[in-house]
Amino acid sequence: MLTHTFLHISGIGKKTEAEIWQAGILHWQAFTAPATAALRPVTCRLVENHLARQPPGALATPSYFHDLLPASQHWRLFPHFRDKTAFIDIETTGINREQCAITTIALYDGHEIFTFVQGDNLDRFPELLARYEVIVTYNGKGFDVPILERYFRLKISQAHLDLRPILAALGYKGGLKGCERQLGIERADLQGVNGHDAVLLWHEYRRSGQLKFLHTLLAYNIADTINLEALMVIAYNQQIRPTPFGRRNALTMPAQPPSPFQADRTLINRLHRGEIFQR
Repeated sequence: MLTHTFLHISGIGKKTEAEIWQAGILHWQAFTAPATAALRPVTCRLVENHLARQPPGALATPSYFHDLLPASQHWRLFPHFRDKTAFIDIETTGINREQCAITTIALYDGHEIFTFVQGDNLDRFPELLARYEVIVTYNGKGFDVPILERYFRLKISQAHLDLRPILAALGYKGGLKGCERQLGIERADLQGVNGHDAVLLWHEYRRSGQLKFLHTLLAYNIADTINLEALMVIAYNQQIRPTPFGRRNALTMPAQPPSPFQADRTLINRLHRGEIFQR
């Protein structure tokens, strides 16, 4: 999609980009006469000047397009940099990003699931993160990334595809779980578990030392993370569908990988009935 994109050019909006495509100019190399004769002179100047200055290595640099495109259009980067992408979600001790601590982190790269736990291997997360050039989160710009940067005292420089504005542009709102429900993504044994439950699971694990609480928390954290890939593919396909490239550039839905941790449904049912976690 990136070589079909003109929206990263200052002064070019979605309407003008559509006019360029309607003129039969479907990629940068085709922006030449006589096709450009159908466009307004100001459009031609803006595009020609930008393409003349565009770095030769732009297509190998996700941050170049990330910095120029609106957040709702970051979906355009996904297929081109998919093999360099990490899907990330964190769990914390609360919702106040200035005071909460990280309890667990899950990272999925489309092939392998990695988990990190406070008091065990959490400090290894930055080393793994450095392997990737793009990250995908849901509301990560407002929550996950600021907390990660504060906790690890680092600057996350990867191009960041935040699904919250991407899905909102398609009309899907209501948090990660709400978007999943609207798009038909099921959670099986984790149905009904939310971020508040994740906090309680952590505290009970630390209090009791029982692994069933940690494993249920990690199963939840992993589900949040691997579902980001499915949501990213759905969002990409819905966004590209109205374009001239919708049919040939659509992505196949990914298979959901098996989770290395399983949720304890009996424990979750007791939690929701208020039979445990009494403080």
